[in-house]
Amino acid sequence: MIIEKTLVDELSELIEHSQNSVVNYANYSLIRLFWQIGQRINSEILNQERAAYGKQIVSTVSTQLTERFGRNFSLRNVRRMMQFSEQFPDFSEIQPFCTKLSWSHCVELLPLRTKEAKFFYANLVCSQRTSKHQGIT
Repeated sequence: MIIEKTLVDELSELIEHSQNSVVNYANYSLIRLFWQIGQRINSEILNQERAAYGKQIVSTVSTQLTERFGRNFSLRNVRRMMQFSEQFPDFSEIQPFCTKLSWSHCVELLPLRTKEAKFFYANLVCSQRTSKHQGIT
């Protein structure tokens, strides 16, 4: 019976590794997508300005995306995407963290004042695999 337990343990490890790979890829893809959306809106639609017409465009884009793709594209979340891409204008800065962070973790980075604080928190989450619900300490 020990052989069966070892086999089950080995298979369990394979399954868990595969599940983690899927989650990591999903995190990376979603964060990259949200950064691209924020960057595109900031640079191409608003030309890095916050004009009144820009607010209307963002609202309209959000409404249309929400109708097509669901609540991930609410006005509040689209604004977070814009803020995220503003705070990390070079995606390569945050890219190393993207497989370990969820979008919720990225949102937690937004109110932190310095890039050093943002990277400290990102490293902490990655190394300890903490939940966003544990907050920033």
